[in-house]
Amino acid sequence: MLSALKNHKILNQKKLIVIIGPTAIGKTSLSIALAQHFNCDIISCDSRQFFKEMQIGTAVPTTEELAGAQHHFIQNKSIFENYTVGDFEKEAIAKLDELFLTNDYAVLVGGSGLYVDAVLKGFDEFPEIDVFVREEVTSNYEKLGLDYLQTELEKRDPNYFSVVAKENPQRMMRALEVCIGSGRPYSTFLNQKKNIRNFTSILIGLEAERSVIYDRINQRVDIMIDEGLLAEAKDLFPHKNLNALQTVGYRELFSYFEDEISLEFAIEEIKKNTRRFAKRQLTWFKRNSETKWFNYLTDRKEIIRFLIEKNHKS
Repeated sequence: MLSALKNHKILNQKKLIVIIGPTAIGKTSLSIALAQHFNCDIISCDSRQFFKEMQIGTAVPTTEELAGAQHHFIQNKSIFENYTVGDFEKEAIAKLDELFLTNDYAVLVGGSGLYVDAVLKGFDEFPEIDVFVREEVTSNYEKLGLDYLQTELEKRDPNYFSVVAKENPQRMMRALEVCIGSGRPYSTFLNQKKNIRNFTSILIGLEAERSVIYDRINQRVDIMIDEGLLAEAKDLFPHKNLNALQTVGYRELFSYFEDEISLEFAIEEIKKNTRRFAKRQLTWFKRNSETKWFNYLTDRKEIIRFLIEKNHKS
């Protein structure tokens, strides 16, 4: 028994530095600085950057940034693959186990809260849902659209509705299926099982005034347009119904290609929906009281000093 406890303590000397925060806040540059300081690899936890066909619209790190540290889970999948948060959890944990064989540190960075939680706490177990329930939810969505999903989910599970991506029909359909099929709110199944991890996590959050975040988002969208987002979305337009493409930055341009809205309006919608996404990110991440929040302009030496002190105390 003492030997097992000793081994667990040794394993937990491994540190996973987790960098979270809203989109366009500067997580990528900080992650590279920390990876260089601690001489370790980076695990990307951005569910949109997994896909190799989506580069400009997902703000994939530049060639220079990727050269600054070893990255994993960047453009490693195709939009034609069915890749779930459960798949990511298994692959990310396996990669961390491998990295920790030769290094005491690793950095996890990204704005996808569900995927961050999957690595830190494990993927939640949900009950089996009757196929007829799934078909009914899908049928109602096809007939009634997003309004049906949003109205029903808000009624059945207001807690989850407050943080879910409300423009993501797949995620809302899944939650609604569980609510209807189990008779319980989807959120009651979240974070029940505590999986043992062979590392200790230190969470760093980057934040700024909302006006600053929104300005940075607007500037990023303008840069994406200048860099060729329109052409990238045009190439992906024939596959617009794929799950990976049900996301901000592409969906709005698909509406433009279908002559539903003007290009100018589509760009403004991308900015607006990205700002809404950032607000939901902060709502999700602020739930975790263990996160140490820093202003996005904080000197990196101060953040490194905090991490070293935190490591000595643990």
